[in-house]
Amino acid sequence: MTSAAVFAAVFAALYAAHSFGDHWIQTHGQACAKGAPTRSGRLACLGHVCTLALTKTLALGAMTVVTGLALAPLPLILGLLVDAASHYWADRRAPLAKLAALLGKSDFYRMGAPRPGTNDAPHLGTGAYALDQSWHVAWLFIAALIITGGQA
Repeated sequence: MTSAAVFAAVFAALYAAHSFGDHWIQTHGQACAKGAPTRSGRLACLGHVCTLALTKTLALGAMTVVTGLALAPLPLILGLLVDAASHYWADRRAPLAKLAALLGKSDFYRMGAPRPGTNDAPHLGTGAYALDQSWHVAWLFIAALIITGGQA
């Protein structure tokens, strides 16, 4: 299999696992608490990132079993760690909001945020959500490059 095909298979597995893990595996408690500037917020985010990394590992494992591809262990671990670190960073929410402000994207980040006093989830279907997900997908691309680097 060509290195481009290996990269495509790895990226597809990571992307599918990310979408599933970020929306189906993550608990409601993690989603609500992970951005809090507290110890419990950091732990909620860490728990989410750990289950997400496990979901991605399982998806990559299934992909290798079905396709017969072999992935080198060290790049695989490094790619998953880089992805996990980037995911944790963004899901703490304040760092991503600060980056958006630095890049002149604050208005877009706040787009669709709920009115004060409502019980809506401001991270779903908003500018913040779009920036969050695009950040994660960009890092999935980087993780796939790391995981497949040098493999044919």
